[in-house]
Amino acid sequence: MTLSQRLHGIPPTIFTEISALAVRTGAVNLGQGFPDEDGPATVLEAAARAMRDGANQYPPGPGIPVLREALARHQQRTYGLELDPFSQVVVTTGATEAIAAAILGLINPGDEVLVLEPYYDSYAATIQMAGGVRRTVPLRAPDFRLDPQEFAAAVTPRTKAILLNTPHNPTGTVLSADELRAIRDLAVAHDLIVISDEVYEHLTYETPHTPIATLPGMAERTLTISSLGKSYSLTGWKVGWATGPQHLVAATLSAKQWLTFTTASPLQHAAAYALDSEPTWPDHLRDELHEKRDRLVSGLNGLGIPTTTPQGTYFAVSDVRTLGWSDGDAFARTLPDRAGVACIPLKGFHDSDAGATLVRWAFCKKYDVVDGALERLARADLSAV
Repeated sequence: MTLSQRLHGIPPTIFTEISALAVRTGAVNLGQGFPDEDGPATVLEAAARAMRDGANQYPPGPGIPVLREALARHQQRTYGLELDPFSQVVVTTGATEAIAAAILGLINPGDEVLVLEPYYDSYAATIQMAGGVRRTVPLRAPDFRLDPQEFAAAVTPRTKAILLNTPHNPTGTVLSADELRAIRDLAVAHDLIVISDEVYEHLTYETPHTPIATLPGMAERTLTISSLGKSYSLTGWKVGWATGPQHLVAATLSAKQWLTFTTASPLQHAAAYALDSEPTWPDHLRDELHEKRDRLVSGLNGLGIPTTTPQGTYFAVSDVRTLGWSDGDAFARTLPDRAGVACIPLKGFHDSDAGATLVRWAFCKKYDVVDGALERLARADLSAV
């Protein structure tokens, strides 16, 4: 079988590979970012109730009205963004589909898309499948901050869009007001679209999240993407959405209709229930994750693995050079066998070699799982082989 050119050079997602390795070895999986506890029981019951009540056939392609209205209320209540639920909101099968549909609907072959590096691996694949050109702007370790001058230097006459991600996966960076203003100034000056992936919007610690769409001049050029999975610990449901000006939402829907067409009806009803009836549940999740973050980061640093404290998300990034490793990929692939713990190497999240020795850990696990992983790491020989 010959792979199509649009997929040539795109490796399999590292998450599938590392998770399979964790299963094979019985390792504690701090690699893939899925919680090991369910979201609120009331939301699970809302999904079951919707099934019992007959919401089991195709729902409207853009999303059921009750969810689109709930999303518009959420954006207004949380950020002061006013949206027409029927022209400025589209429901997608997870945020990953929203990103793919936005890129496919808005990017022409040869258009350049700016992305922060390291980047979530699906960004690279989606831009390539659309025929676009990825241009990266680094968030430099160990603090993973944006240099506005480097960002400005990356803009060319062929730049069409900025694919933004804050709170940022994998580094946990929450972009500051100054960083957001610098991006806003460039977007306005060069008439760029901003596709803003904000799936960790409710999972920030010391630094609150600010949607770039709330900045002056940005609501009309920003497509904001988020999902139920991260905020409500329901990642397997794959319920996401995109909100913004009508022309950007329409372009996203134009592509989305040929991807999944629609998203599971009972899960949409449950998502609407979550947003309207359990709006504070993510606050409790955030408080718990805050404690787990501190426990994991302190433990890793105590083991001599330099780890940056994330401002948001449920990921922390370590540099394994101090353990004698020059290749974080090799460290991550051998760690399940040597220590019984899995992490994600970040080499594949970079175009440059800046991520060669970086790995990512997920702390969205039970307390005893996080503690058990640290105990396993403490017993293991982590030095380079």
